[in-house]
Amino acid sequence: MNIRNIAIQALRDEANAILELIPHLDENFDHAIELMLNCKGKVIVTGVGKSGNVGAKIAATLSSTGTPALFVNPLDVYHGDLGVITDGDIVVAISNSGNTDELLRFIPMIQHMNVSIIGMSGNPQSLLAKYSTCHINVKVNKEACPLNLAPTSSTTAALAMGDALAIALMEKRHFKPRDFAQFHPGGELGKRLLYTAADVMRSNDLPIIPATMRLGDAIIHISAGQLGHGIVTNDDNTPAGIITDGDIRRAIDRWQADFFNHTVADIMTTTPKTVKDTTKVVDAQKIMNENNISAVIVVDKDNHVVGIVNHRSCMV
Repeated sequence: MNIRNIAIQALRDEANAILELIPHLDENFDHAIELMLNCKGKVIVTGVGKSGNVGAKIAATLSSTGTPALFVNPLDVYHGDLGVITDGDIVVAISNSGNTDELLRFIPMIQHMNVSIIGMSGNPQSLLAKYSTCHINVKVNKEACPLNLAPTSSTTAALAMGDALAIALMEKRHFKPRDFAQFHPGGELGKRLLYTAADVMRSNDLPIIPATMRLGDAIIHISAGQLGHGIVTNDDNTPAGIITDGDIRRAIDRWQADFFNHTVADIMTTTPKTVKDTTKVVDAQKIMNENNISAVIVVDKDNHVVGIVNHRSCMV
């Protein structure tokens, strides 16, 4: 069999496993969301083996999207980690069979603490389902593994259900991009959401030129600026226009030898897009994308030119 066909079948099996979860969504999912939404403490995610690996990822996703969560291995509970669970917490317990011995021995300890349990398994008749406050069914018809043994489709299904929980909670909490950035301050997305134009703009040696400058001289200034743009300003340093390398090339094609007799005013865009120095980088990028331009002029509160931001400078 062609090796790519094997891979295609595996991907189809796992994709189908996720789609087959949709009919399983019922009032138990709603109950789980309400429990997590009203949780006064933190969400403790637990599981053994591959389910534990999935649980660790679910805990990380919850934490980064506004629901404080951490992963606890039930095997470590017997050696002191039970102390991390406190009144007001909620436990999300994951087991494909729902009858994992190490996990089930952990359940009575949680019940003794009066902590709600959200069970997630592929067996709604399992002991985990029986002893859970609510149970989310992640049953799959078959594993992607050709032997139907290795956890493949089942782990994918559990992981996807964890994402569904996190996304539903994000919506209920009205989680915004700024909130996401605060949990990811070191990442590229976080920087783009938190940084302002003033943080990333080019402010030194700006290619600022007057509208009366001859185009031959303008080429020299724009080339020296190495931005592909020339910022045209009025006498009071407010923006009057902008010209680009493309504007110059088109003018040369149109005017040929007469090109050098023209001034910047003849080809500049007289309504350049500007942003305040306090504008978020992500908003500056949105303006550039929506207007199909590669740069915006940055102005201060008095509309004086203080810099320029292009797509490259937004790659913080």
